Amino acid sequence: MAISHGEGRFVANQETLERLFKNGQVAFQYADLDGKPAVEMPWNPNGSIAAIEGITSPDGRVLGKMGHSERSVDTYIARNIPGSRAQCLFQAGVDYFA
Repeated sequence: MAISHGEGRFVANQETLERLFKNGQVAFQYADLDGKPAVEMPWNPNGSIAAIEGITSPDGRVLGKMGHSERSVDTYIARNIPGSRAQCLFQAGVDYFA
């Protein structure tokens, strides 16, 4: 996943974390090679609490995330990590609602 952040990270108190997980609003977490949530470098590049990379609104219609899905393109515009993998997040959304 392309990343371009160092100063921003997800932060929340314990009550908020519990609510987000209980409601299924944690959409993405930084993970290690075994797929386990990771809170340390290099897997969690910004130190986000609970390894959270993305969350949704309570109704699931709004997604906020740290990784740059839009940077996984075939051009060299804003490309910052060689070999980054396309997440196809936008196409998946279109396919889901089509």
